[in-house]
Amino acid sequence: MSSNEKSLSKSLIFKYKLKTFFSKPQNIILLAFGIVLTFSTVAPIIAIVRDTLEIHPGTIDQHLTGRVAGFTVVNYIDLFTSKLAMTNLWKPLINTLALSISTCFISIVYGGFFAFLVTRTNLPFKKYLSSIFIFPYIMPQWTLAVVWQNMFNSNAVCGTADGLLASLFGINMPHWWCMGIFPSAVVLGLHYAPFAYILIGGIFKNMDANLEEAATILDTPKYKIMLRITVPMIKPAILSTILLVFGSAMGSYPVPHYLNLTTLSTKYISMNAKYTGEASVLAIIMMLFGVAILGLNQMSLKSRKNYTTVTGKSGQLSKINLGKIGKYIFGVAFILLTFFTSIWPIILFALETFLPNPGDYSFLYTLDPQNLTSKWWMTAENLTENGLYGQKGIFFNNTIWHAFRGTLLLSFACALIAGTIGTLIGYAVSKNRRSKWANYVNNVAFLPYLMPSLAVGAAFFILFSNKHINLFNTYWLLIIAGVVKYIPFASRASLNSMLQISGELEEAAVIQNIPWFKRMIKIIIPIQKSSIISGYTLPFMTCLRELSLFLLLCTQGFILSTTLDYFDEMGLYAFSSAINLILIVTILFFNTLVNKVTGASLDSGIGK
Repeated sequence: MSSNEKSLSKSLIFKYKLKTFFSKPQNIILLAFGIVLTFSTVAPIIAIVRDTLEIHPGTIDQHLTGRVAGFTVVNYIDLFTSKLAMTNLWKPLINTLALSISTCFISIVYGGFFAFLVTRTNLPFKKYLSSIFIFPYIMPQWTLAVVWQNMFNSNAVCGTADGLLASLFGINMPHWWCMGIFPSAVVLGLHYAPFAYILIGGIFKNMDANLEEAATILDTPKYKIMLRITVPMIKPAILSTILLVFGSAMGSYPVPHYLNLTTLSTKYISMNAKYTGEASVLAIIMMLFGVAILGLNQMSLKSRKNYTTVTGKSGQLSKINLGKIGKYIFGVAFILLTFFTSIWPIILFALETFLPNPGDYSFLYTLDPQNLTSKWWMTAENLTENGLYGQKGIFFNNTIWHAFRGTLLLSFACALIAGTIGTLIGYAVSKNRRSKWANYVNNVAFLPYLMPSLAVGAAFFILFSNKHINLFNTYWLLIIAGVVKYIPFASRASLNSMLQISGELEEAAVIQNIPWFKRMIKIIIPIQKSSIISGYTLPFMTCLRELSLFLLLCTQGFILSTTLDYFDEMGLYAFSSAINLILIVTILFFNTLVNKVTGASLDSGIGK
């Protein structure tokens, strides 16, 4: 065979392989989204790294270098070695790590214990408690922080208005209880406890009864069964909770902001104007912790153990009896706890909007309804008196309702785009699960979730707020950031469900020459409808209450969460309470609607 013939033969083989490759929809999906996700994930990181090296006119790096342009490492040197290093870096870093670790511990202990009671004991009121327990996660992250302030702050200790305890009973809680690491960790721990409940409860619910029953037959003490069998079995769920909670707590801005704790997130916001390059270094540090958590999780996957029963019989392990009185003690205790974490915030926010002076609860001594006012809701004109600062009442306030429409627009857009992309990625990865490229696409799609929200927002702010591409204060930028951040919700939900579908179903349709689009609509989507709907619902619900991600990307009036922050800074606490109330009611309405229409819920099956 001549060299020309060999060359022609290789060319034909290459064209055939190329044609075969692109004849499979999953390959096209992986190639397209692999490129898109690489750019959308890597480009912002490169932009923020570059920002740490750039000289910014009018900031500390210009002062230290004496130049108005160019590149320098002075931002790193000054942040790590200057006299302000302890204030600007080390103290916020220590606080952030302490907050993240404490949040993981509280959420796992509280959520895990509740999961154990619901699935393994005769606890009463399970269905109600299971549904209400997830409310703190559904509601905005800062909700419990504001409630904590309104309950425990006092003028004598915090220099603020008296909260309920101080107003009604004269009880002044200590400073460490009102502000700082303790309340921040408790609030975030309660917010993320539903993660632990859902993940650990799922394992408890489906755990093979043979393992513990075999140990019981062999007269193994209860504490040994718990330590040597039960705890190792729920280890994957604990690691998953840490993976999800650590990065989220590290990037939390509103909770430390409200509870006066200096973290990397709050320090980034305060430094961003005059210490722009050094603030970007803080964002890089937050991102590195997210990547480190992902690496630790990958290492743990390689060392997980399998368990096999040596003796015992199949069956459902009998539930632990808490006793006739004991079960109601635990039941009532959790009813009270969930009331204060789930229902009380709604009551308190509603009450705040009718107080003449929000935060002043002295009227409760008389319980006279005439002490309440509707001016915060009903004022139809711009007033410069009565604490309205030229604002119209809530019902007539264009800023609030424009932000509400913007929030819905952003949430629907992010849910639709992120849900569709995530579903397609889950489908494609499940079809090519042994492919290195598929694994790469799966990991790069999940990476933004592990990065702290504020750091991701900062990266997109730097990438899209310059003279070349300026999308600052546009819905386009908010949608791009939201989609990249929330794709992991849909991709993981889709992948887990797609892996359960037998390949023969689609192969039978391929043999009958049914087009790919029709196969998806008629076969794949109907089978895994609930999981796919979850892939759309989670981005929608999360986007409704997001602040950290969007804080740097738009001004007030665009979405409710940033508008709430604006009214807080103005001192219009009735308006910010009303926005909290609007957000909570909206989220609960859509969550209930999805549950009724699809039957899907976050706690599906655990407490039934």
